Amino acid sequence: MGKPVISCNPEVMGGTPVFSGTRVPVQTLLDYLESGESIDDFLAGFPSVNREQVIEFSRASKGPPGRHRLVKVFV
Repeated sequence: MGKPVISCNPEVMGGTPVFSGTRVPVQTLLDYLESGESIDDFLAGFPSVNREQVIEFSRASKGPPGRHRLVKVFV
């Protein structure tokens, strides 16, 4: 398993789940998509997130319930 796509760290955005290596909350991507924006729009607005992270997040979110391999908590 490679680097997690999502991380939660109390020192980064108060523990809000973010794309690893960034301060961009995962919820921001979901909000973009829910409002009809495209992944390209999101990536243009948040260049610290890469397309591979978004694709892997999308794949993992469709996985079986209870799958937590993408989240790593640092305390």
